[in-house]
Amino acid sequence: MRPFTYERPNDSRGAVVAIGRAGTGAKFISGGTNLLDLMKLEIERPTHLVDISRLPLNAIESLPSGELRIGAQVSNSALAADGIVRSRYPVLAQALVAGASGQLRNKASVGGNLLQRTRCPYFYETSSRCNKREPGSGCDAIGGFNRGHAILGASDACIATNPSDMAVALAVLDARVVLLDHADVVREVPVDDFFVLPGSAPHIETVIRPAEMITAVVLPPQPAGRQLYRKVRDRASYEFALVSVAAILETRGGTIRSARVAFGGVAPKPWRAFEVERALIGQPASMATFQTAAGVAVANAVGRGMNDFKIELAKRTLVRTLANLMAE
Repeated sequence: MRPFTYERPNDSRGAVVAIGRAGTGAKFISGGTNLLDLMKLEIERPTHLVDISRLPLNAIESLPSGELRIGAQVSNSALAADGIVRSRYPVLAQALVAGASGQLRNKASVGGNLLQRTRCPYFYETSSRCNKREPGSGCDAIGGFNRGHAILGASDACIATNPSDMAVALAVLDARVVLLDHADVVREVPVDDFFVLPGSAPHIETVIRPAEMITAVVLPPQPAGRQLYRKVRDRASYEFALVSVAAILETRGGTIRSARVAFGGVAPKPWRAFEVERALIGQPASMATFQTAAGVAVANAVGRGMNDFKIELAKRTLVRTLANLMAE
């Protein structure tokens, strides 16, 4: 780990001013569950850390509009245990509990979860070529050990996946990320637009701007229908998803009135499957419909050898998730 300076501002504006003043070598630190690991490996090399862990951004508030505002410093454990989240947004509570050990959830913040980096082994192995770590160096995952890598939304520059379970649930809930800059300008970005695909610049992972900080996430009013998060992984706990599905399904008289679907573990960002939703709405809530929608989900999927199995696994996980929702 390289030397760095440190400060802890008292409010949000002070934090964004501090990060702007320190320049490109500055990083926010909250729970540190990802950043500190990357600093130890010298993948991240900040010269200055701005500690935001004690900012007053740890409230979960019901808004008059029926929305729910979640402060960026709310821990993953507190969010998963919140009564409103568990009753109105169970898909989010389920995703959080599936995401990590209790110790990590106690430290990890909502804002930090959104900004965590990929767990691609080539990103962590500094002797490997990785365009995320060193732009323009190449991607050893292509043609290498890519069993856990992306089948959707990848590029010739990067096939790494986004590791967040929470973000998949936020995507299916149409959540918005609230950002604050040093000029006190606030903007809200839908989660689906917050993350960007790698293209030719995989080191750029979100639309967050320099000297901008996540202050909250806003959930729209509770959506109609039943909600479920299903995660498939190599072991039962403390493991990143091979494939995960967040789904919300509303039916009436055996017909699907509304549907929302998002995948995790298959793309460089939480993958909102709008084409799958269109294939479901208005159709009978049957296995035949679910299987047709699963085919739509992977119509543009590309395997890279070792991860070819993910294409079939994504289809089966979606069908099982939808079937379980109907069984409820």
